[in-house]
Amino acid sequence: MRRIFLISTNVTREPYPVYPLGLAAISAALSAAGHEVQQFDMLVAGESRELLCERLKEWNPDFVCVSMRNLDNCDSLSVTGYAEEVRDVIGAVRSVSRAPVIIGGAAFSILPEELLRYTGADYGVVGEGERLICRLVDDLKKGVAAPRLVRNESLLCGPAVPSPLYSEELIAFYRAESGMINLQTKRGCPYDCVYCSYPTLEGKRYRHRDPKTVVDDLVRIQVDHGMETVFFTDSIFNDSEGRYMEVVEEILSRGVSLRWCCYMRPAGIGRTEIALMKRAGLYAVELGTDAACDTTLEGLEKGFTFADALEVNRACVAERLPCAHFVMFGGPGETPETVAEGVANLELLEHTVVCAFSGIRVLPGTKLLDRAVREGVLPEGGSLLEPAYYLSPGVDGAVMNETITEAFRGRRDRIFPPEEGQKRLSIMHRFGYRGLLWDTLIKFPQP
Repeated sequence: MRRIFLISTNVTREPYPVYPLGLAAISAALSAAGHEVQQFDMLVAGESRELLCERLKEWNPDFVCVSMRNLDNCDSLSVTGYAEEVRDVIGAVRSVSRAPVIIGGAAFSILPEELLRYTGADYGVVGEGERLICRLVDDLKKGVAAPRLVRNESLLCGPAVPSPLYSEELIAFYRAESGMINLQTKRGCPYDCVYCSYPTLEGKRYRHRDPKTVVDDLVRIQVDHGMETVFFTDSIFNDSEGRYMEVVEEILSRGVSLRWCCYMRPAGIGRTEIALMKRAGLYAVELGTDAACDTTLEGLEKGFTFADALEVNRACVAERLPCAHFVMFGGPGETPETVAEGVANLELLEHTVVCAFSGIRVLPGTKLLDRAVREGVLPEGGSLLEPAYYLSPGVDGAVMNETITEAFRGRRDRIFPPEEGQKRLSIMHRFGYRGLLWDTLIKFPQP
């Protein structure tokens, strides 16, 4: 047995504080392997490195695991990067502990070589970490030489994905701040969107957890931890196979009364499915619409049309289910004409929130990077550690942003630029609102 101290470095509150689910999953795997774990969250600690050092000195761990969730805030108009914060946290660890530092997490796995060098960690875990971290710790405690970067040879099958080991200290914070806790029903994504890192991080096929185990987790969240709202963090909740409805039916059959929300693909779902999900506790949905007209949807290789998104929106309105569409302007194929078409299309989305972004964060291993280099938007071989954004050569960014701003002006249910939404949500939080908060911006017509 070894004492392992795990640190979540994510301190962003945009759009709301998010429970570090990855940390809870790794903690569960290490605990099941017989290790003693302690979870520490820099956001919960008020970003205090002094408190971090105090806990480390008190606990004297054998290993320190550091989780990096995000590279940056994905807002080209107000860029905030997080790599420096992670490096500084590791520096604080070094000042009080000689324990080997192991870094992992979604953001780290996107740029592992660069981030391992930049942060100064001893070892890095790339991709799904439950099996890898246990093997690495076991090798190191035996004195077996281990590579500085360890990678997955195979992904966990759905039933092998552990139930998270939540920390009551962390839950108390997120209960007060957001009122939500996170859970996955599956991992993986079979789609091929040009900008997305999910298939690289989680694999290109769905790996479903047992619906009974998922609902067991929901019951535990409610009974043991007193939480009443859950966010399902699946890349896409409504998989095309329809397996998501097995989770919904299990919730209903067991009479679990708990509110939940999720990310959905705005295609392949109708009013019947939405009504059933709402009966099971779905109270809001975030839609990955991603673009506002068919030309730019095709450029992103989304595999659906704007008419599909409009149909899903109408189904949500019919069931009085709050939904939000997240769209990006400036992607492949964007022109002044598609911008005009896009803002006109967004006007058709009634009784919903629309959050718009300018440009698209470019990530390694994506088709968007290849296109950006080919079009001269980015230099070949350049580092992506500093946030880099794709903006179609066919559009003037300043003019595009002004067009969106004018189209959204005076609309409480339209958010652009992204930091404007954060300002609104922060004000609502100060008045005691918790949760997604954007759902309160919607007014449905009287029945």
